[in-house]
Amino acid sequence: MKERFPGDNVIVVKVGGSTLGQGDSTTPDIVELHRRGNRVVVVHGGGKVISDWVKLQGIHPEFVRGLRKTDKATLDVAVAVLCGLVNSQLVAEIIAAGGDAVGLSGVSGGMLKAEILDPELGYVGKIVSVDPRSVLAVLDAGSIPVIAPTALHAKPSPDGTDRILNVNADTSAGHIAKAMRANRLVFQTDVTGVLDLERRLIPQMTRRQALELIESGVAAGGMVPKIEACTDALETAGSGHIIDGRVAGALIACVDGEPVGTRIV
Repeated sequence: MKERFPGDNVIVVKVGGSTLGQGDSTTPDIVELHRRGNRVVVVHGGGKVISDWVKLQGIHPEFVRGLRKTDKATLDVAVAVLCGLVNSQLVAEIIAAGGDAVGLSGVSGGMLKAEILDPELGYVGKIVSVDPRSVLAVLDAGSIPVIAPTALHAKPSPDGTDRILNVNADTSAGHIAKAMRANRLVFQTDVTGVLDLERRLIPQMTRRQALELIESGVAAGGMVPKIEACTDALETAGSGHIIDGRVAGALIACVDGEPVGTRIV
């Protein structure tokens, strides 16, 4: 039996980084879960918004083996957009919906530490440790922590130009859920869940089955880091879920145990 976190009732929710559209139920669902007494932790992305702002700055994107390279100029834009614009917008949305939220980043309190994933990719980090104390402080104060996916460089250069690294938001959510022994890790996506070869929804699968989907190539693209985050978090977390955030009330239904999206146990 997995050891539970002393606080229990912890739900880590990963949401998209762009401003949630009118009629999207994610923010109201988060506020409702918090009102019910759940300790909700929100981790957000922001890739599309970063791309838009990189273009506005006239920065030409570079790719290495199909992956975006993060040079210093791109990193500065990413940190500003993630920790400033996107994070503040999401905090404001939660407060407007009647909740109480506090913006954080992976740098806050040394929450996430990372090393360079691949020198060719620039300032992109691989998370090596998690310190959840800053998240706990916000939860214990009765608020919802909203976390931007950045990390402290565990081995920065002497000049300090690389103290902050950009890290994958899905992976960040998984590491935070694992460190906090969350009851659930839920990914709000724009698809119904994980699909099989016939494009049919897989309602439930084990950790091993999930990893086999990646190895076989059935799961690909942006679904891979979500599945990997779930399977890694399951070492201590209760369950992982990949659901359709476009469906009203999907997050509430997931937490209530209804058959929504894909459940990984």
